[in-house]
Amino acid sequence: MEYLLNSTIIALEKGDITKSDLDCIVNAANTSLLGGGGVDGAIHRAGGREILDECIRIRNKQGNCPVGESVITTGGRLKAKFVIHTVGPVWNGGNNLEDEKLGNCYKNSLNLAVQYGLKSISFPNISTGIYKFPKDKAAAIAIRTVLDFVLQNESFKKIQFICFDDENYNIYQEKLRAVL
Repeated sequence: MEYLLNSTIIALEKGDITKSDLDCIVNAANTSLLGGGGVDGAIHRAGGREILDECIRIRNKQGNCPVGESVITTGGRLKAKFVIHTVGPVWNGGNNLEDEKLGNCYKNSLNLAVQYGLKSISFPNISTGIYKFPKDKAAAIAIRTVLDFVLQNESFKKIQFICFDDENYNIYQEKLRAVL
Protein backbone atom coordinates (compact mmCIF):
# COMPACT_ATOMS: atom_id res chain seq x y z
CA MET A 1 0.00 0.00 0.00
CA GLU A 2 1.56 3.30 -1.10
CA TYR A 3 0.54 6.95 -1.20
CA LEU A 4 2.30 9.98 -2.63
CA LEU A 5 2.55 13.09 -0.46
CA ASN A 6 4.42 15.95 -2.13
CA SER A 7 7.32 14.01 -3.65
CA THR A 8 7.50 11.38 -0.87
CA ILE A 9 6.06 7.88 -1.07
CA ILE A 10 4.35 6.92 2.19
CA ALA A 11 4.23 3.13 2.30
CA LEU A 12 2.68 0.51 4.56
CA GLU A 13 3.89 -3.06 4.65
CA LYS A 14 3.35 -6.09 6.83
CA GLY A 15 6.54 -7.98 7.52
CA ASP A 16 9.95 -8.07 9.10
CA ILE A 17 11.77 -4.73 9.31
CA THR A 18 15.14 -6.47 9.32
CA LYS A 19 14.50 -7.40 5.66
CA SER A 20 13.99 -3.77 4.57
CA ASP A 21 16.29 -2.58 1.80
CA LEU A 22 15.69 1.15 2.37
CA ASP A 23 18.60 3.42 3.37
CA CYS A 24 17.87 2.93 7.05
CA ILE A 25 15.57 1.22 9.48
CA VAL A 26 14.48 2.52 12.85
CA ASN A 27 15.00 0.40 15.92
CA ALA A 28 12.64 0.66 18.89
CA ALA A 29 15.56 0.55 21.31
CA ASN A 30 15.82 0.72 25.08
CA THR A 31 17.80 3.41 26.91
CA SER A 32 20.86 1.15 27.29
CA LEU A 33 21.18 0.70 23.48
CA LEU A 34 22.46 -2.81 24.20
CA GLY A 35 19.71 -4.80 22.51
CA GLY A 36 16.68 -6.41 24.07
CA GLY A 37 13.52 -8.18 23.03
CA GLY A 38 11.08 -7.59 20.21
CA VAL A 39 12.20 -5.55 17.22
CA ASP A 40 15.33 -4.41 19.12
CA GLY A 41 16.56 -7.97 19.60
CA ALA A 42 15.64 -8.93 16.03
CA ILE A 43 17.63 -6.01 14.57
CA HIS A 44 20.68 -6.75 16.73
CA ARG A 45 20.57 -10.46 15.82
CA ALA A 46 20.12 -9.85 12.09
CA GLY A 47 22.60 -6.96 11.89
CA GLY A 48 25.35 -8.61 13.89
CA ARG A 49 27.98 -7.54 16.36
CA GLU A 50 28.96 -4.39 14.48
CA ILE A 51 25.69 -2.67 15.49
CA LEU A 52 26.19 -3.54 19.17
CA ASP A 53 29.81 -2.38 19.05
CA GLU A 54 28.74 1.03 17.71
CA CYS A 55 25.97 1.25 20.32
CA ILE A 56 28.54 0.56 23.04
CA ARG A 57 30.79 3.32 21.65
CA ILE A 58 27.87 5.77 21.62
CA ARG A 59 26.92 4.80 25.16
CA ASN A 60 30.50 5.18 26.39
CA LYS A 61 30.57 8.67 24.87
CA GLN A 62 27.15 10.01 25.89
CA GLY A 63 25.63 7.56 28.38
CA ASN A 64 22.18 6.08 27.93
CA CYS A 65 19.89 7.34 25.17
CA PRO A 66 17.01 9.33 26.67
CA VAL A 67 13.39 8.55 25.82
CA GLY A 68 12.38 10.32 22.61
CA GLU A 69 15.95 10.76 21.40
CA SER A 70 17.71 8.97 18.52
CA VAL A 71 21.22 7.83 17.58
CA ILE A 72 22.55 6.26 14.38
CA THR A 73 24.77 3.25 13.71
CA THR A 74 25.79 1.11 10.80
CA GLY A 75 23.34 -1.46 9.50
CA GLY A 76 25.92 -4.20 9.93
CA ARG A 77 24.78 -7.27 8.00
CA LEU A 78 21.33 -5.77 7.26
CA LYS A 79 20.31 -4.66 3.77
CA ALA A 80 19.75 -1.18 5.22
CA LYS A 81 23.00 0.78 5.46
CA PHE A 82 22.06 2.42 8.76
CA VAL A 83 19.99 1.81 11.88
CA ILE A 84 18.51 4.73 13.78
CA HIS A 85 17.91 3.68 17.38
CA THR A 86 15.17 5.60 19.17
CA VAL A 87 13.83 5.05 22.66
CA GLY A 88 10.06 5.03 22.91
CA PRO A 89 8.13 5.77 26.07
CA VAL A 90 6.67 3.13 28.36
CA TRP A 91 2.89 3.67 28.58
CA ASN A 92 1.92 5.05 31.96
CA GLY A 93 -1.75 5.81 31.36
CA GLY A 94 -0.87 8.96 29.41
CA ASN A 95 0.26 10.73 32.58
CA ASN A 96 3.96 11.08 31.74
CA LEU A 97 3.98 13.00 28.42
CA GLU A 98 4.00 9.70 26.51
CA ASP A 99 2.32 11.18 23.41
CA GLU A 100 4.92 13.94 23.10
CA LYS A 101 7.80 11.54 23.74
CA LEU A 102 6.55 9.11 21.09
CA GLY A 103 6.17 11.93 18.58
CA ASN A 104 9.75 12.96 19.36
CA CYS A 105 10.94 9.45 18.47
CA TYR A 106 9.63 9.91 14.94
CA LYS A 107 10.71 13.58 14.59
CA ASN A 108 14.21 12.99 15.91
CA SER A 109 14.68 9.89 13.76
CA LEU A 110 13.58 11.78 10.63
CA ASN A 111 15.83 14.74 11.46
CA LEU A 112 18.81 12.44 12.04
CA ALA A 113 18.17 10.69 8.71
CA VAL A 114 18.08 14.07 6.93
CA GLN A 115 21.31 15.07 8.67
CA TYR A 116 22.96 11.95 7.21
CA GLY A 117 21.53 12.56 3.74
CA LEU A 118 19.35 9.45 3.79
CA LYS A 119 16.46 9.31 1.32
CA SER A 120 14.41 6.39 2.64
CA ILE A 121 13.50 5.09 6.07
CA SER A 122 11.46 2.22 7.58
CA PHE A 123 9.69 2.58 10.93
CA PRO A 124 8.44 -0.20 13.20
CA ASN A 125 5.50 0.29 15.59
CA ILE A 126 7.46 2.05 18.33
CA SER A 127 6.44 1.36 21.97
CA THR A 128 3.46 -0.87 21.13
CA GLY A 129 5.02 -4.13 22.30
CA ILE A 130 6.44 -4.61 25.76
CA TYR A 131 6.11 -0.84 26.44
CA LYS A 132 2.30 -1.24 26.12
CA PHE A 133 1.55 2.02 24.28
CA PRO A 134 -2.03 1.68 22.94
CA LYS A 135 -1.64 0.63 19.30
CA ASP A 136 -4.41 2.87 17.94
CA LYS A 137 -3.03 5.94 19.70
CA ALA A 138 0.58 5.13 18.72
CA ALA A 139 -0.38 4.75 15.04
CA ALA A 140 -2.17 8.11 15.04
CA ILE A 141 0.89 9.82 16.54
CA ALA A 142 3.28 8.10 14.13
CA ILE A 143 1.26 8.95 11.04
CA ARG A 144 0.53 12.54 12.09
CA THR A 145 4.19 13.19 12.94
CA VAL A 146 5.51 11.68 9.69
CA LEU A 147 2.94 13.47 7.50
CA ASP A 148 3.59 16.82 9.23
CA PHE A 149 7.31 16.30 8.64
CA VAL A 150 6.83 15.48 4.94
CA LEU A 151 4.68 18.59 4.45
CA GLN A 152 7.56 20.72 5.79
CA ASN A 153 10.50 18.79 4.33
CA GLU A 154 10.88 17.10 0.95
CA SER A 155 14.12 15.25 1.75
CA PHE A 156 12.72 11.72 1.57
CA LYS A 157 11.85 9.63 -1.46
CA LYS A 158 10.17 6.99 0.70
CA ILE A 159 8.99 6.62 4.29
CA GLN A 160 7.67 3.21 5.20
CA PHE A 161 5.76 1.83 8.17
CA ILE A 162 6.46 -1.88 8.60
CA CYS A 163 4.02 -3.70 10.86
CA PHE A 164 4.97 -7.09 12.25
CA ASP A 165 1.43 -8.12 13.16
CA ASP A 166 -2.00 -7.98 11.54
CA GLU A 167 -3.49 -5.81 14.29
CA ASN A 168 -1.00 -2.96 13.76
CA TYR A 169 -1.16 -3.34 9.98
CA ASN A 170 -4.97 -3.02 9.99
CA ILE A 171 -4.84 0.01 12.29
CA TYR A 172 -2.26 1.78 10.09
CA GLN A 173 -4.16 0.88 6.92
CA GLU A 174 -7.37 2.39 8.29
CA LYS A 175 -5.67 5.56 9.55
CA LEU A 176 -3.65 6.13 6.37
CA ARG A 177 -6.75 5.71 4.19
CA ALA A 178 -8.54 8.28 6.33
CA VAL A 179 -5.89 10.97 5.83
CA LEU A 180 -4.34 10.30 2.40
